[in-house]
Amino acid sequence: MKLTNKQPLFIITGASCVGKSTLCNELFINEKEYIVMESDLLWNNIYNTPDNDYYEYNRLWLRVCANISQIGKPVVLCGCRIPKQLENLPERELFTNIYYLAVVCDDEILINRMREGRGVSDENWINNSIDFNRWLKRQSNEAMSCITLIDTSNTSPAQAAKIADDWIMEKL
Repeated sequence: MKLTNKQPLFIITGASCVGKSTLCNELFINEKEYIVMESDLLWNNIYNTPDNDYYEYNRLWLRVCANISQIGKPVVLCGCRIPKQLENLPERELFTNIYYLAVVCDDEILINRMREGRGVSDENWINNSIDFNRWLKRQSNEAMSCITLIDTSNTSPAQAAKIADDWIMEKL
C-alpha cells in the first residue's frame, strides 16, 4: 500500500467496562481534527485468534486507519489493544507514530461497572478485565512505556474526553 499522507495513529485502549467506549463516543461527538473509530465495528469471530494476538484483525484495522487518514486527519481507534500487538506488524510503517492512551479505573469501580452497569456475571471475564486494568497501570509506570493513562474513577465522560482530546491535540 502506497500512502502519500502518513498520519499518526491514536489508540484508546482499556479493559471491558472501564469507560473507553463512553469516552470515545464523547470524542466522536466533538471530533474536528481527527476521525474516531470504534474497533468493534469490524469484529467477526474469524478474528478471534488470541493465540497470535489477533494478528489479522490488527492488520486489517491498521490498513483501514491508514486509508482513512489519507484525507489529512489522523484516526483515533478505540478498542482493546496493546503496543506489542501493533508495533511489529508490517502495516506499522503506514503511520508516523502510534500513541497509546489507556483508560483505567479503580478495581472496585470496574467490578461495579461490569456487574451492575453491564450485567456481567462471568467471573472469568471480570477477573480478566481486572488483570488487564492492573497490567495497564503497571505498564504506564515502566521507564520505557509508551502508554499514557487516564483514570476514569472520579471523572465524568465529558471530563475524560476533554483530557483525551487535549492529549491528542498536544501530539498533533
